Amino acid sequence: MCPNTLSDRTRGISINESIERYLQDKGKGRGGDGGNYRRNAARELERFTQWATGDRGRSEWAGIVPDDIDRDPNFEDLDERVFRTYARYLGGDRALKQNTIHTYYHYISAWCGWCANEGYLEGHYAWRASSMAPLPEDDGRKPGDQQIWTPEQRHTLTRYVDDRVNDAIETYRALSDDVDSLDRQRARYMILKAARDRALVFVIAYTAVRVGEILRDPNDPRRRGIQWGEVSLDDGSMDVYRKKQQWDVASLPEPVIAPLRSYQTLMDPPTVQWPVFPTFDQRTLATLVRDELGEQGAIDDYRDEYARDFLLALDEDIHPPSITTDGARSILQRLSEAAEVDIEHPKHDYLAPHGGRRGMGEILVRGFGYTVAARYLDNSEKMIRKRYSHIEADELGALATEAINKIDCI
Repeated sequence: MCPNTLSDRTRGISINESIERYLQDKGKGRGGDGGNYRRNAARELERFTQWATGDRGRSEWAGIVPDDIDRDPNFEDLDERVFRTYARYLGGDRALKQNTIHTYYHYISAWCGWCANEGYLEGHYAWRASSMAPLPEDDGRKPGDQQIWTPEQRHTLTRYVDDRVNDAIETYRALSDDVDSLDRQRARYMILKAARDRALVFVIAYTAVRVGEILRDPNDPRRRGIQWGEVSLDDGSMDVYRKKQQWDVASLPEPVIAPLRSYQTLMDPPTVQWPVFPTFDQRTLATLVRDELGEQGAIDDYRDEYARDFLLALDEDIHPPSITTDGARSILQRLSEAAEVDIEHPKHDYLAPHGGRRGMGEILVRGFGYTVAARYLDNSEKMIRKRYSHIEADELGALATEAINKIDCI
């Protein structure tokens, strides 16, 4: 495999060493030694490391380390092709069902995402389309197997992002009058970032929109992320580009209005063309600012007046790009971990965006039935009945129990 351009700090770290740290982070209890997720992830990561070293009972497979090198696999050996080959390896095991293959692969993918966040890898290689292409169609997965945010999880996450904004505001207000201007800017920057994250969490938790309808898709210029001009807080609505390839109006329920209004006031976007959920990535913003202001000269001196390039872009009305759908997943991973949300799921160790949509669907189906839920979720009633068939099964089971009890009492 071709080596990636890792730093000297991470290049030689063995895969096994990172796995121990990952499992400790994801485990429950003192020392991170417990929990179902840790146990299941450890099993699949052991399978992966055995495969990576060529120790899976296949004489024709020598592992991912080049033949002329004698050592255990490390991060220098990992790239997209490794995960694509592993996906093909799992798919070739005829003893595994389609949904089981996906479950096993997602344990590896979660570890890969953690490695990217920790700086061991340059990107989330396992999550890329080319890596996952060999996986079989997941036709056997039951709707109940898909992640659905529970009321407790939703409450824990939304309460955390609320507290985070309030803490950032209090920190800013506590600054003395003679504090350095750059320190004051840094405190303001933390408020804006926390407010953006809170607004994103509330939109995902309560609107049931698909993240691809509100955020940027690098492969589709039509999906550049919603802008403030497409949000009407007074009407409780926003214009989104739907999965069916057309613009439509999505509802903003009451719990979403206050976080969005507060965020808009704090951000004070210079124009309605500003993205609602802009990126805060420093490298992206630095390049953008240099490109936009380069002709003015002395740009570095001007940048030195700002603690963050984002604040400079805000003052100069330089439109940053919206965060991507992958960016939203990274934000939710970070927030789920910081909020210590209790999650037991085979595919995700964080509250994934689609789980927020399905959680809202669950509320609507149970509260108002399939027809209303289908309208809110922008889907057919037939599809909603299929996706939430476990609710109907629960209801029918309760009716059957009631009928049995009536007969037994005769």
